[in-house]
Amino acid sequence: MSDPLQVIQLGLIDYQQAYRRQLEAVDEVRAGGMSQLLFCEHPAVLTLGRMTKPGTVLWPPAQLEEAGVQLVKVDRGGDVTLHAPGQLVVYPIVDLNRYGRDLHRHLRLLEDVAMAVLRRFDIKPRREPGQTGVWVGPDKLVSIGIGVKRWITYHGIGINVNTDLSLFRMIKPCGLNVEMSSISHIIGRNLDMNDVMAKVRDEFFRVYADNKGVSHGARNTA
Repeated sequence: MSDPLQVIQLGLIDYQQAYRRQLEAVDEVRAGGMSQLLFCEHPAVLTLGRMTKPGTVLWPPAQLEEAGVQLVKVDRGGDVTLHAPGQLVVYPIVDLNRYGRDLHRHLRLLEDVAMAVLRRFDIKPRREPGQTGVWVGPDKLVSIGIGVKRWITYHGIGINVNTDLSLFRMIKPCGLNVEMSSISHIIGRNLDMNDVMAKVRDEFFRVYADNKGVSHGARNTA
């Protein structure tokens, strides 16, 4: 039986505030509520995952503070990543108890969603062996890192849509020596974030429904 999904738009929101909203959503899902798909953007912030290695943040704290960039340790997998306006952040709060306790499968499905969205812009995505996320040519475009509490997932996906790519000079993205790209950089124009959001929503329903994950449930906007 597929799990109905509630879609919630948070808009441009402080990272810590969005994190608290994720934890609330985890509690709601654990109490028997629908899985949730949270969409948002964040002001510039660097998040340090549990696997962050020394030397992956290239700017000193004083320089980050002067630039107005937050630095936050987080309880997801992976290394350092950047969130900033123009990047569509997607937080799936999904109860894996309801359709199989497999974190690796969940990560691959998130990649499938992102790759399907990129194909709708005539972009040819690929996976990088041994890594999580989505690449286009030699560059990385989508970052993925998740956390889980009692098999309910949180954290999620960052898709560079209209992101200012110069901001990535502050870090080694995901701890890698890799250049970052964006949809707008590849296709040569800025996109309507609502249009991209709708594509992500549709592909999420399709991919997870095909894998007996979620189904079209209530689509609330908040």
